[in-house]
Amino acid sequence: MAAGLRKRGRAGSAAQAAGLCRQWLQRAWQERRLLLREPRYTLLVAACLCLAEVGITFWVIHRVAYTEIDWKAYMAQVEGVINGTYDYTQLQGDTGPLVYPAGFVYIFMGLYYATGRGTDIRMAQNIFAVLYLTTLLLVFLIYHQTCKVPPFVFFFMCCASYRVHSIFVLRLFNDPVAMALLFLSINLLLAQRWGWGCCCFSLAVSVKMNVLLFAPGLLFLLLTQFGFRGALPKLGICAGIQVLLGLPFLLENPLGYLSRSFDLGRQFLFRWTVNWRFLPEALFLHRAFHLALLVAHLTLLLLFAFCKWHRTGESILSLLRDPSKRKVPSQPLTPNQIVSTLFTSNFIGICFSRSLHYQFYVWYFHTLPYLLWATPARWLTHLLRLLVLGLIELSWNTYPSTSCSSAALHLCHAVILLQLWLGPQPFPKSIQHGKKAH
Repeated sequence: MAAGLRKRGRAGSAAQAAGLCRQWLQRAWQERRLLLREPRYTLLVAACLCLAEVGITFWVIHRVAYTEIDWKAYMAQVEGVINGTYDYTQLQGDTGPLVYPAGFVYIFMGLYYATGRGTDIRMAQNIFAVLYLTTLLLVFLIYHQTCKVPPFVFFFMCCASYRVHSIFVLRLFNDPVAMALLFLSINLLLAQRWGWGCCCFSLAVSVKMNVLLFAPGLLFLLLTQFGFRGALPKLGICAGIQVLLGLPFLLENPLGYLSRSFDLGRQFLFRWTVNWRFLPEALFLHRAFHLALLVAHLTLLLLFAFCKWHRTGESILSLLRDPSKRKVPSQPLTPNQIVSTLFTSNFIGICFSRSLHYQFYVWYFHTLPYLLWATPARWLTHLLRLLVLGLIELSWNTYPSTSCSSAALHLCHAVILLQLWLGPQPFPKSIQHGKKAH
């Protein structure tokens, strides 16, 4: 009897869910003219695009030739650790020394075993195809919660990018792994799981250091949400994970590990640069140029932090206080406040990078629709925004890069920065004014 009731209950729940799904699809069909323009249909459009991407991605794997660049080097570096070498200065691959933190070693060690010691390239490509689809899902969940970008834009974020498909399944770089963990971290932050979000953020940093470009934005959000004392445990999680993952290498040669895996002064080759091709090589390699970029990067971050992100009317030092003791009571951070701060922080770092290589495109590719569409600007129409996306894609697909492609990339970056600066930000100018109005 009880079993029969349970079966009927399950059948009823399934029928109810199917009915709700049918109603939702009928409503979507009735409003089909709005389907590609209204952000509330993000998940429906995302589901269709993900299904299309399954076919596109596996077609690319089977029809387009794999290109060996760093995969064998990754496998050789990991093999050195498997063979008992924990001194980072002794770990080498075909393309040079191991220059990534310890998280990279553990993840690619798993890939080493899953692909027959790195020899089964097709298996590796299939794994990266799943990683690509997972990354898309995580990105779509972020866009669904922000509800800012019209769904038609997602076609250009998925099916239309040759370079991104290539980075994931034809080159097998480690950058996609770091970005997948980063997007997982952002989803956890949006769910107000700050501890787990910081944990995943630190894991992403442990795969590749570029994720640190999001760190200024994350620090600002932690201080806004928790104050200085409340943010310390979250920052402790980030630091603790780095120490824990790197412990075997820190015990063997701490200076060697830190200098190799977190080398901020690493010199890049001019022949691979995407963004500074129009400069003379001597200037590109000059330390004064690097210092100027760093100063510009930090200056713009501070300007955004003071003028765009922190808009309560209090001193920015108020962020160090406990939220309950501030003159202007802090409100829970909205999805757009979290995403805008993190994406803008990363984008500023991209704009002033000493060099961008082709695989670095995934550092900000999936954030571009938000940066272009989330901030309303009358002077930047849908057509102009799509033109900016197209020029950026063209610049990253020009190989080798040219002076024109690099200049076009900087021009597009400047347009996005200008829109971010001139447009209204998700942070309200003054919460007190909003209370008086009520």
